[in-house]
Amino acid sequence: MSRPRRSAPRLSSANQKKSGHLKSASGASGGKNQLRIISGEWRGRKLPFPDGEGLRPTGDRMRETLFNWLSFDLYGRRVLDLFAGSGALGLEALSRGAKSAVFLDNHPGVVRQMRENLETLKCEHAEVFQGEALNWLGGDKDKFDLIFLDPPFGKGLLAPVCQQLEQLQRLADGALIYLEAEKDFDFTEIPACWLLEKEKKSGQVICRLYRRSG
Repeated sequence: MSRPRRSAPRLSSANQKKSGHLKSASGASGGKNQLRIISGEWRGRKLPFPDGEGLRPTGDRMRETLFNWLSFDLYGRRVLDLFAGSGALGLEALSRGAKSAVFLDNHPGVVRQMRENLETLKCEHAEVFQGEALNWLGGDKDKFDLIFLDPPFGKGLLAPVCQQLEQLQRLADGALIYLEAEKDFDFTEIPACWLLEKEKKSGQVICRLYRRSG
């Protein structure tokens, strides 16, 4: 049975101060960069995202690998794209059947473009927030089934965000967590109840998929 067509987006904004901790982008909302949705309801759709230092969307090949890992584990999931940037991971999850998605970034240009892209797709069940990850996690109580963590490198964000997700009980039992880290990242800082399911190395980046046991 086909899913109902998505209509208008539900969008929100948390008015928090820009900290420089998340992926940054220029103030222009309509850059020349484009992301392509690989599969699902919006297969082949191309959407713009802004230029910006530290903005490095997950490439098509790694995205395809990731969503092959997730396979049939996507439908009905509540998704958090915590360092959204272009929004490629959260949008791909929605296209493939995720129930809802929350996108967070700390730069207004990125947030503005994400809202425009959701409107273009006539996407519902999506919220966009502007804020800094650690502050935002402490101010919200929703739990998520699938988390994408692709923070800017060299900022020391990944370990504290992983720990805070666990400490603040923001993960549902059996939640899936995808992260991208520098190859020298200390994975002993990952919560012990996150069980490694998949791993791929690409250049200086290590990509991992965990499942929370609980």
